[in-house]
Amino acid sequence: MKLSFKKTLLAVLTFGGGTALLFVLTFIHINQGSVSIPASLVVEAVVNPQDTIAHHTVRVLRMPRAMMGIMAGGALAVAGVVLQTVTKNPLASAGTLGIHSGTYFAVVASTVFLPAALFDNALFVAFLGGLGTFFIVFVLSGGNNATPVRMVLAGMIVTLLFSSLTKVLQIFYETETAGLFLWGAGTLVQNDWSGVRFSIPFVLISLAVILVMSFKLDTLGLGDDVAAGLGQNIQAVKFFSIIAAVMLTSVTVSVVGPIGFVGLIAPHIIKLLGYRKHILIVIASFIWGGNVLLFADILARIIDPSFSELPVGAISALIGSPWLIWLVLRMHRKQYGKQDSSVMAGRPAGKVSLRVLLPVLTGLIAVMFFVSLASGNYGFEPLTFFQTIFGNSNEFEKNLIVDFRFSRALLALLAGMILAASGLVFQGVLRNPLADPSVIGITSGGGAGALLTMYVFGVSGIWIPIGAMAGSILFFFLVMLFAVRAGFQPAILALLGIGVSAFGSAVIQVLVVQADITVTSALTWLSGTTYAKGWSEITTYLIWPIAVVFPFLFMRISISDTLSLGDDTAKGLGMKVMAARFQLAFSAAVLAAFCVAAVGSIGFIGLIAPHAARLLAGPSNQRLLPVSILIGGLLLLAADTLSRTLLAPNEIPSGTIVAIIGAPYFLWLMKKNA
Repeated sequence: MKLSFKKTLLAVLTFGGGTALLFVLTFIHINQGSVSIPASLVVEAVVNPQDTIAHHTVRVLRMPRAMMGIMAGGALAVAGVVLQTVTKNPLASAGTLGIHSGTYFAVVASTVFLPAALFDNALFVAFLGGLGTFFIVFVLSGGNNATPVRMVLAGMIVTLLFSSLTKVLQIFYETETAGLFLWGAGTLVQNDWSGVRFSIPFVLISLAVILVMSFKLDTLGLGDDVAAGLGQNIQAVKFFSIIAAVMLTSVTVSVVGPIGFVGLIAPHIIKLLGYRKHILIVIASFIWGGNVLLFADILARIIDPSFSELPVGAISALIGSPWLIWLVLRMHRKQYGKQDSSVMAGRPAGKVSLRVLLPVLTGLIAVMFFVSLASGNYGFEPLTFFQTIFGNSNEFEKNLIVDFRFSRALLALLAGMILAASGLVFQGVLRNPLADPSVIGITSGGGAGALLTMYVFGVSGIWIPIGAMAGSILFFFLVMLFAVRAGFQPAILALLGIGVSAFGSAVIQVLVVQADITVTSALTWLSGTTYAKGWSEITTYLIWPIAVVFPFLFMRISISDTLSLGDDTAKGLGMKVMAARFQLAFSAAVLAAFCVAAVGSIGFIGLIAPHAARLLAGPSNQRLLPVSILIGGLLLLAADTLSRTLLAPNEIPSGTIVAIIGAPYFLWLMKKNA
């Protein structure tokens, strides 16, 4: 009797309480705005509408936005339920699997190159982009054999790839994509009921399909073998469920842009309450998804009372990223236990002698340096270079090469070396082959710190790099705190890094919109760039970490080899494990912080260089450090050269070039090790 009463009370609170909260939040949401409207007038506009400006404001501008918030939040939540069941991944959602980035890229690319394909709305293009992205992530993470960790990491890498490609389009086609920046961060702004009317049929049909299949999803949740034994057509159930989930995501993205974490938060709230039947989970998730998104939009207006429209997607990330971190830590304790959930690492293809490897890499750097100096707006011109350097005819060209190209190439070389060393140390200390300053959130912390310094504290430009370093160090301490809680398990740390990075990226999005800076300048800086950088950045930010931290690393890097044996073995050998981890990790964070201050948020160098070095030099960190440093310098020097010459006279941020190269490499590596 007591059990029945508890279930009834839980149902009343979940469905009745959720619906009541939805009405309350809707009323609060409608009552928010740049013009204050009394609550009685809001009720009158709904119950007894009249032809007045106040009533039209409520019914035509504010009510559609609230209804769109409910519909979008509910649709994303239901999509998250389906994705989690079909992939058997409790961390799955449209955001964590990269579907949002794929739909966003598809819409931006169509806007630029094939606007006729949009057909007055972006649904068809967004749907194809989302479906293709899910297929890529699903296959590359191992298909039906994919683990939750591998699938989310594949989604992260695909997100980085599509985000980089999208940034390139936004930078070079700023006019065509000018209206897509705020939409790309997620916004519920509606000027009439057209968005709601457009969405309703697609959302209702997709929901109907999922509700009809809810009992089959219950069986699917028991495992593929059990479902097949009960006579289900597993492939058909998965296919139609994924189609419906991607449609819910696509119709939402086409109207309000990509909004993350709602599909992660709402389903888990319901599952934590003890619901296991999908028909109940789907209905409850729709209600609470609407609550989550409406609350995020209300919070955005409270944070910015000027109503300059903070992106609700960024606010949902501010709410959702701590939720993701808590969820991962909870999974770590209950699901992963103490197993070593290492993801992947480069496998040595052959151990090349350092006597051969180091001179070869140094020679390649010298060649690339020459190519960089001899390349300009008209491509590679070695004869012009020699005539300029050794002749006396063109003083302007000589100054251009010496003062601009040489200093910039040297900056790229040193920054690449620093990032590679930082990535290698983090991989060894955290026992995580995917560790990198950009992946675990340190570079996003630097970006957030820099923007806070620029646009919140309003100090002079000389303090901006200091803010970047402060943000990087702060996020480092957060990561280390979570690392201790997670027992330094590699895969868990990778997921925690995603949460920390998402939080930093959300702060950056809010600040970019608040500061009202141009899209191009914001994206260029945040992508990481060597443009207009030179001697000042070298002498101020790059020389010191190389002169001080590099010698320390060369003396202490062997600690990473001992740590790779496991904490118990390291302690048995007399090592103070926590102190050793912190020393090395802090040195890596300092390297990353100085590099962010100099060139912005350049990612993947710290991932690619150590992996490439491991393939050539073997697993010993003493051998890996010099090889990684040289490869990192070579990679960023090459990326800098391409950034100047590939689409000259236009310039692509160096960090974007590296991401476009690095993401496919890691997707291939994941597939190879699946």
